[in-house]
Amino acid sequence: MIPFLFLSTVLIWGTTWIAIAMQVGAVPVLVSVFYRFALASILFLIILAISGRLKLPEKKHQVGLISQALCLFSLNFICFYTAAAFIPSGLISIIFSLATIFNAINARLIFGDRITKRVLLASLLGVSGLALLFGRDIISSETTEIFQGIALAGLGTLFFSLGNMASRRNSQAGISPTIANAWAMGYGAVILLVLIGLTGTPVVAPPDKTYFGALVYLATFGSIVGFTTYLVLVAKIGSAKAAYATVLFPIVALTLSTIYEGYIWHWSGILGLVLALSGNVVMFARKQSPQPSPAQEPQTTK
Repeated sequence: MIPFLFLSTVLIWGTTWIAIAMQVGAVPVLVSVFYRFALASILFLIILAISGRLKLPEKKHQVGLISQALCLFSLNFICFYTAAAFIPSGLISIIFSLATIFNAINARLIFGDRITKRVLLASLLGVSGLALLFGRDIISSETTEIFQGIALAGLGTLFFSLGNMASRRNSQAGISPTIANAWAMGYGAVILLVLIGLTGTPVVAPPDKTYFGALVYLATFGSIVGFTTYLVLVAKIGSAKAAYATVLFPIVALTLSTIYEGYIWHWSGILGLVLALSGNVVMFARKQSPQPSPAQEPQTTK
């Protein structure tokens, strides 16, 4: 079950970055994110109602669900969608892979989980990798757009990590990830609608088939299926181990970015990718149990 959930999450979320890039343009970011989670929540709630699994959340759970909605289904994606206008989707996925480090630190601060020297080494590798990945573009860039893209993707990853913590707390409170996701996506859509009204953002209809196809994919697979498989993993194996799935996202995302966005590889980028992924691998590599010496091995009777 866990390998299936893990693989599904990697394949789905590894492809959502290119779909997000397809939505950047004519439709304002707030409206695009609203379309995604409004459609996802409606479909999700209908599916749960038809299957007889729909439950109304209790009042005591509302704060947790709203927290999850803010961090996982609104603010983080505002950041990611906006960042996609400045940097390639594959590079956004690299920054997003640092969710493993964000989760380890936030789990320590919020839940008191133990943090080790391994986190420091992983952080050093990750930051070094990002520096190499973006160094050439930063040096050659004549505008501040790349800095804006990096900052927005980093902020989106922080919100995502905080959403993981909210989901973990909701699971501990007895709310299944499926129910929490369905309602939190709906709350996220309401939050986005309020922001659209407050900012006076024009509501633009989907302009073409490409945008609409990306929207349907992001709402169904990227949101309903992807977030459910991921947050079930969080509930089953913990936020730190579940976030290890983000290590593999960049491989899928950068491959698609190379094909569809014309991302050009340089030696520094390749080395940076290796370092960034190595940081995540170091974070969660299993420690080898010491092998007993012959003198310590238990004696057996013949």
